[in-house]
Amino acid sequence: MLLDTCHARSIELLKQNLAPGGILAATPNSRSRKRGYTAIFGRDAAVCAIGMVLSGDKLLQRAASAGLHTLAEHQAANGQIAKFVDLQKHEADFWYVGCIDSTLWWLVALAFLDRRTRTGTLRRRYAGRIRLAIQWLLAQEHQRFFLLQQNEASDWADIMPRSGFVLYTNALWYFVKRLYRIAHAAETRDNFNGLFHPFSAGIAEYRRAKLLNDYALRHGRDRDLYLSFVNFSFFGEEGYVLGNVLAVLLGLADRRARVRTLNALMKARVNDPYPVRAVARPIGRKSPLWRAYMARHRQNYVWQYHNGGIWPMVGGFWIDALVATGRLDEAKQELVKLARVCAVRDWSFTEWLHGKTLAPRGMPGQSWNAAAFLIAEHAVSAGASVFAFDYQVVIGD
Repeated sequence: MLLDTCHARSIELLKQNLAPGGILAATPNSRSRKRGYTAIFGRDAAVCAIGMVLSGDKLLQRAASAGLHTLAEHQAANGQIAKFVDLQKHEADFWYVGCIDSTLWWLVALAFLDRRTRTGTLRRRYAGRIRLAIQWLLAQEHQRFFLLQQNEASDWADIMPRSGFVLYTNALWYFVKRLYRIAHAAETRDNFNGLFHPFSAGIAEYRRAKLLNDYALRHGRDRDLYLSFVNFSFFGEEGYVLGNVLAVLLGLADRRARVRTLNALMKARVNDPYPVRAVARPIGRKSPLWRAYMARHRQNYVWQYHNGGIWPMVGGFWIDALVATGRLDEAKQELVKLARVCAVRDWSFTEWLHGKTLAPRGMPGQSWNAAAFLIAEHAVSAGASVFAFDYQVVIGD
């Protein structure tokens, strides 16, 4: 009954948040307009497109690509997809020091929707824009590691200090490479595992990699999870849940690494009582990784926002990863918990909750929470990850 209600409420919310230009990040009202949530966000629109096409609702399936079209129309001349597009101002925003993941998610969503319809329509329609987007991403790629490089606070975790090579971003990059047959995918995977989990990798031959590894091998404390990022002489070991989940889900982790990673996240109880916290160990004010901007609006303190808050959207990918690794019984239990957190405050679909007090925070009526539930529900129902498909179908000429 709870799952059926959550399915119906998710469909209802997504329909409510639909605009001619695509799916809005949150339900339109005076507060969400003031805070900028009534825009087409690159990553939100992509996640929602995937959930909408899996929803079984014909209206949502037809509207799934609308936000992707809006993002394409506002693509920068150099190929980058905007962080968001303000529909009222007809203006694209590219954040403070860049926004690398919108371009990645846009490419993922185009490929996913084409795979579902088996028509290749979006790929053909936006062939030129796709080439330009990939060209922009390649310009961000290190030419020996074949991993993307980025600034701090320049992806969905927009007030977190990850920089250099970031786990989450490069999990998506490897997936995009497989979808679009981009060169050096194998090297990307090898270097991903070598840099983000040097504890299980062989000793690097490349001298630059050796030095980067050395800092983590000397000072790293948690050897079960992937590092959240790797920079020249510093790295992140806060236990980045979405990054680790995507490493499992998108083909970067081998069997042993999948077991190790999911068991470590379970041990850290990132899914208790709701799936899931953004990090296993928040960054405190005394940490060398703490940044002044994390205190803006008193938002990113310990157990808040990206620094340990509970994100139902991430919970959807967590459940899909459990399904992908054969842990279906656990995935079913987590799906019920995801429905419960969506139902908080009379089905508010709140953006995030405090990681300890469980107080609802952020903006209610989040579209991608509803989409993430539909993604997780589909995976559990099918007994297979929604991202487990034949890449040849997606990228066939």
